[in-house]
Amino acid sequence: MISTAVSLAVPGLVDAVSDAACEGGRLFGTDMLCYAFMQRAFLVGLFIGLVGPLIGTFLVHREMALIGDSLSHTAFAGVAIGLFFAAVTGWTGSPLLVATVVTVIAALLIQYLAEQAGEYGDVAMAIILTGAFALGTVLISISGGISVSIASYLFGNIVTVTEQSVTLLGGLTALVLVVLALTHKQLLFVTFDEEAARVARFNVSLYNRMLVVLTALVVVAALQILGVILVAGMLVIPVAAGAKVASSFRTSLVLAVAAGEISVVVGLVLSYQYNLATGGTIILVAVAVYSLGTMWGSLTNGRPIL
Repeated sequence: MISTAVSLAVPGLVDAVSDAACEGGRLFGTDMLCYAFMQRAFLVGLFIGLVGPLIGTFLVHREMALIGDSLSHTAFAGVAIGLFFAAVTGWTGSPLLVATVVTVIAALLIQYLAEQAGEYGDVAMAIILTGAFALGTVLISISGGISVSIASYLFGNIVTVTEQSVTLLGGLTALVLVVLALTHKQLLFVTFDEEAARVARFNVSLYNRMLVVLTALVVVAALQILGVILVAGMLVIPVAAGAKVASSFRTSLVLAVAAGEISVVVGLVLSYQYNLATGGTIILVAVAVYSLGTMWGSLTNGRPIL
């Protein structure tokens, strides 16, 4: 009885929200939110604009900004594995599920290599980046070349964002937010004074692994809209923009999220109106926001934290 009521109520609620989004868009002179694929794109974009800068703030201050680039290439390999597996077995699941598993494993491997080397050097990331991308290209060649599906993950494509993708990415976003809410104080301590955290008997290795796993989840979440080449930008550029005008970590975190959301919304609108590449447009807007932040910081003689 309850399940029947829910199954009847949910579609009606979804339709009501969709209609409200359509009418809201028309108030601003655009009908872009009247299309289901744009509604899905905006949802995923807002997820990315939130969690990308949140995780990126910790990465930038730990001088681990390039890990996003390494994991995005690994996610590409995961997508290639998922599509190859689907072609061989007839599996109908999302390749993002496979990409999530592969990217999380790679993130833990990067952390392991970093711990063995005693630092977050270029070597561990370069090994994972080139090795994973090589695996992806080999699987693509076995499958007969780059398909439309693979190309959409390389460069981003809002049309490919399905309801299944929105559900998966919404779940990943919720997981990231919950973990950050529960552990942000510990992560902050480890980020700014790892040695003191060890003296205080914090499990530094655990928090380091958790951070790279969260990064892997954010990378997978951003892959469909931004693409492999640009996904690291959402982890770094909004953070750098916020840090240019902020004098404290908390303020920079808030400004980074604001910069991320502005970049996503403006980028999506411009890409729709002028038929531009979505991922590239979002990142270019983020670069523009960063430039404005830099100029504002210079004019106000602020004391940026970066």
